Amino acid sequence: MMMLAGKGPIWVHWVLILCLGACAEVLTRATGSKPAEFGKRYTGIVDKDTEELYSFSYTSKNGTVDALRVFVNSNSINLEFPVLFVVRQQKAILSWQVPMVFRGNFPRMYTYQDVSRTLCPAEPQEEAGSLEQFIYIDIASMSPSVVHYELMVTRLLYFQLQTSVPFNFSASPSQPQYFLYTFPKGVDSVIIKVTSPEIYPCSVVSVQDISCPVYDLDYNVEFNGVYQTMTKQAAITVQRKDYPGGKFYVVFVIKPEDYTCGGTVPQSTQGSGNHTWNLKRVKHLEVTVNPSINESAYIQATLLCLLYFLVFYVGSLLVAFVHYISIHRKERNLRGSPDEGEGSVAASHPITTSTPEGSSYGAIDESSPGARKLTPPPIPRPRVYSDSSADEESDFDAIPEMESDKNVIRAKTFLYVSDLAVKDRRVVSKKYRIYFWNIITIAVFYALPVVQLVITYQTVLNVTGNQDICYYNFLCAHPLGVLSAFNNVMSNMGHVLLGFLFLLIVLRRDLLHRHLLEVNDTYVTDYGIPKHFGLFYTMGVALIMEGVLSACYHVCPNYSNFQFDTSFMYMIAGLCMLKLYQTRHPDINASAYAAYASFALVIFLAVMGVIFGKDNIWFWVIFSIVHVVGSLALSTHIYYMGRFRIDFGIFKRITQVLYTDCMQQCSRPMYMDRMILLIVGNIVNWLFAIFGLVFRPRDFPSYLLGIFICNLLLYLAFYIIMKLRSSERIQMLPLFCIIATAVMWAAALYFFFQTLSSWEQTPAESREKNRSCIILHFFDDHDIWHFLSATAMFFSFLVLLTLDDDLDVVRRDKIPVF
Repeated sequence: MMMLAGKGPIWVHWVLILCLGACAEVLTRATGSKPAEFGKRYTGIVDKDTEELYSFSYTSKNGTVDALRVFVNSNSINLEFPVLFVVRQQKAILSWQVPMVFRGNFPRMYTYQDVSRTLCPAEPQEEAGSLEQFIYIDIASMSPSVVHYELMVTRLLYFQLQTSVPFNFSASPSQPQYFLYTFPKGVDSVIIKVTSPEIYPCSVVSVQDISCPVYDLDYNVEFNGVYQTMTKQAAITVQRKDYPGGKFYVVFVIKPEDYTCGGTVPQSTQGSGNHTWNLKRVKHLEVTVNPSINESAYIQATLLCLLYFLVFYVGSLLVAFVHYISIHRKERNLRGSPDEGEGSVAASHPITTSTPEGSSYGAIDESSPGARKLTPPPIPRPRVYSDSSADEESDFDAIPEMESDKNVIRAKTFLYVSDLAVKDRRVVSKKYRIYFWNIITIAVFYALPVVQLVITYQTVLNVTGNQDICYYNFLCAHPLGVLSAFNNVMSNMGHVLLGFLFLLIVLRRDLLHRHLLEVNDTYVTDYGIPKHFGLFYTMGVALIMEGVLSACYHVCPNYSNFQFDTSFMYMIAGLCMLKLYQTRHPDINASAYAAYASFALVIFLAVMGVIFGKDNIWFWVIFSIVHVVGSLALSTHIYYMGRFRIDFGIFKRITQVLYTDCMQQCSRPMYMDRMILLIVGNIVNWLFAIFGLVFRPRDFPSYLLGIFICNLLLYLAFYIIMKLRSSERIQMLPLFCIIATAVMWAAALYFFFQTLSSWEQTPAESREKNRSCIILHFFDDHDIWHFLSATAMFFSFLVLLTLDDDLDVVRRDKIPVF
């Protein structure tokens, strides 16, 4: 240095001095590292002028994975000058500070002075023999005062999870855990099941690829792999194809707060300000990795599903064959032949036994033996009448023209189907076909954005790995391709297959009806319930679309797409009620435009109920008022057979009628049966409104669907009771369908109420309801609900289609309206 002092500028001298000082410091650090042993606790002090360096060495045997865990502690409470721990390995560097700070719900912070981390294990060496490994732990701080610390490094004896072997451990926010799992030979898919006896603290389970660093802290666990939050239960299905190395890490992180899992601020922190130290949040966990199903299970489940619904196709073919034979017999009887005797008359004109008293129409002239003389049929009423609004008139002139006015006809005490089937058959059929074409249009425009949206949801889930996006039953969610829960999607196959089968059945009936029209137009138009198949076609399409949209919903079920699963259920329930009413009121049923507008209003209310119905009492007050007022208005419209139009003046007219009939003179209702039905129906609807107002159920779509279903069942029960009261009979086929419908709906509802998930709660709370598969290790309770509900709706449609088959041989002017 003295030799250099006389040469060169002065700044060169200072550069040399600084370089030599840095080299001296490096040499000091290298020669000052303290050899350390595993399992031994070391204590020391650091400050801005003092650092500590520990070195550990161990021998890694061939084919084994050695994992190390570092435990540190410091008495430092100064967040401005924390103690820094840096761990250097052969291929990785891991660092953290003590105190370790976690940020909760802004601006709250949680600080821990005890920290333990698992070091990223070295990959096993393929070469034979052993390899010596080194790790260095550097401890430093910029604190101006002395800070104490503790250090201990241990070798983990249990780091690799074994197949079907439970492992118990504990973790905390500052002491996360992760373990290694290797796929056994012949296993292509496993399910990781994690349970805990405690609901809180909230935790995160993550599956990450074999790479360093491992993201095992609250603020970075979402950076890699797939993950889901957890309270008491979690499950993740992992496929070998997603991890080419056949290995992965299972990471467990405890969150500093419970908001993500539906909890609140920990009780021990309340009143302690925005900064909490060393909060005790230890969670005890048990993890088990079990083999999942293989490809054969997918094939068996699919074949079972197809076989189940194939039975309905075979059964329908048998029934169609029997019906084909009976139709041809009826056709021969209708044509009649001279040598068939009196049996042909009874078959082709089956009206003699049901002619009302005092009428001679259809009576056989018995003045001469063997005579089959029939009186000529009455002159039919005009097929077109005025659509003028009904007025409350007390007297009508007894002139023939008044018989064609709908207000005169519908004011009769006893109405028959012929009174409400005076419009031209072709015009009415065309009116009901509008339902079919409208639902086709709605289905196309509704389904296309739905499919696009759920594909986006599934893509986001696959890319981000955030399994909290979708509310699956993770204990029975079997992936296939890009779908995370293929079984929930495939189980909706029944709606599509049975909907298509119902369309075929309706098509066959429609073709037979057209054929009978060609054979004997008078018979078909004057006997039996008027055959209009437009609503039946619409119901079949609605059933198919329910399956399609339910499958779309189950691609990624969540709060944002719940309406996909229920929209067509509302429409199906409404269409069934319309069809049941149309059966004996073909001329006064609602138009397709009014019906679909009503369905749109119902779906809008369902969405509003989900958004505002949880905590807002004002929504329930408004909904209850609308529900009750709507029930009264519709009841009045039904009671007066459409003579009370639903408009702004309906309530004024209702008030006038109540004042006239109930106050001025209390008279017996003209239509007692109809009045009883409407009174019971209004009581049921008022009870629903009171229940919603008092209890405010969280699942508003199911509550609204329950209102529709109860009204439909009530109307169907009334219809069957009145049918039996009118001395009509129920044939074997509709009787079988009624019994099958009741059994299927009872079984389906049992599985429906086995709640396996709920998007009304947080994803972690929803997973508490998850349950294992119950059939072939592939289908869960909700899949069984899909199968049985599709079957129940199919039989329900068949009930409506076949219920009045016994009236095909009865004149319409003998079929009562109710």
